[in-house]
Amino acid sequence: MHESSILRMKWFIDQYASKIAKDAVTVLDVGSYDVNGSYKHLFVGNKYIYTGLDMEKGPNVDLVLEKPYDWDNIATDQFDIVISGQAFEHIEFFWITMTHMARVLKKDGLLCLIAPQGFGEHRYPVDCYRFFSDGMVALARYVSFETLHAHTNCAPGGNPAGWYSETCADSMLIAKKPYAGPPQHPDLKTYTCVPVKQKSLRADLVPYVKSERPTLWRKVLHRLLGR
Repeated sequence: MHESSILRMKWFIDQYASKIAKDAVTVLDVGSYDVNGSYKHLFVGNKYIYTGLDMEKGPNVDLVLEKPYDWDNIATDQFDIVISGQAFEHIEFFWITMTHMARVLKKDGLLCLIAPQGFGEHRYPVDCYRFFSDGMVALARYVSFETLHAHTNCAPGGNPAGWYSETCADSMLIAKKPYAGPPQHPDLKTYTCVPVKQKSLRADLVPYVKSERPTLWRKVLHRLLGR
């Protein structure tokens, strides 16, 4: 698992999950199979009751789905937090998975989703999508969640190490379920897209800006060309 994804999930825990006023907080991790790392070690202590969900048995998997879009064995309004990281790009119909995640989340529960905006193709078993901040907000709107935070390739000011990337950037969504029960969808016959102000959603995180400083070989080339 990429370092930036771990840093973002830890930031979510520090800024949001840790402030839930409960002695026991139930967490569902969608796509938890430990291929090259997981989030489980971040949910430390007695406060968090962590459950990993994936499509096959293996390390860090507690619940196995026999079919990707059949979640009937998971009760509605069961978890305080639902997370998923580096999984949505591999899910063909990710909006259906989003509805299941919304259903099993409790009223006022938190959702944290991290998915790549960059990265080369990495099929596991397929690789279908990339995401931006507006796409994250759209997912929240699709299930009538309140968007608390969204960003693409941003980092805390003064502490960017490991967060930024030119080629392997992540997007992130933190949202809240304001109702109980099954997912509530907007009326798509009357729905109108209203673009969000991304600056307000990313709070104090700072967007990545590619350095414009010329590399050494460009300096030499410009000198040879007399520029």
